[in-house]
Amino acid sequence: MKAFAVIGYHHTGKTTVVTELIKSLTAKGFKVATIKDIHSEAYFADKEGSNTWKHMQAGAKMVLAKGLSDSNLIFPNSLTLKEILPLLKCDYLIIEGMKDAPVPKILCAESTEQLEELYDDTVIAISGKIANAANNWQEPQVFDIFTDCDKLTNLVIDKVFEELPISDPGCCSACGLSCYEMAAAIIRGERQRSDCKTDYPAEIKVTIDGKPLIIVPFVQNMFRDMIKSFVHNLKDADPDGNIIIEVKQHD
Repeated sequence: MKAFAVIGYHHTGKTTVVTELIKSLTAKGFKVATIKDIHSEAYFADKEGSNTWKHMQAGAKMVLAKGLSDSNLIFPNSLTLKEILPLLKCDYLIIEGMKDAPVPKILCAESTEQLEELYDDTVIAISGKIANAANNWQEPQVFDIFTDCDKLTNLVIDKVFEELPISDPGCCSACGLSCYEMAAAIIRGERQRSDCKTDYPAEIKVTIDGKPLIIVPFVQNMFRDMIKSFVHNLKDADPDGNIIIEVKQHD
């Protein structure tokens, strides 16, 4: 799955850019999913007193509300991007907001002051309300979403890459960079997506209730060395063979 974000302050044209790109990518045959990052304390996906709310209050870890017209998966907390990604299946994920996400970004603004404040090396394009007033902005390119949507779509297809693992820099950084720094380096052409060490074939694989758990290289190495050391002390056990350990929980 390839992911990118459309960022900017309120009322700068983000939603318009997102909806036009959804239509354009879909018309090209891509399956698109979106995340809308909402910064309002008044917003709740559920409402107090509803049956789904009662399910959650009783201790459900998630509740699926299936209606006649749509379905909603409700969690009792605000999920991180890393927690959301495994739930989605698509060709392109468009995030409206989340300026700290380690993904390529389209920056929307009303003024050059906003551009200068929010711009960094993860930005691949500028759009939104500033499009007709940022004629002197050199890099990255400015796109009017109404007249240049196809060009911006082609840029997305060319520049956006598979999502990074969003590993904690304290646990990973096997490539020498944080995921955010890696995203910027890929966009600058200094690194390639394949330079991410977490994508290498895992020597340690852990699944919990059938769901694969991403383990950063440092932790993989630690687990491997501990297990091999333990097996080495067992009679007639080859620590260099394939080792499978299964742990089942009992009620």
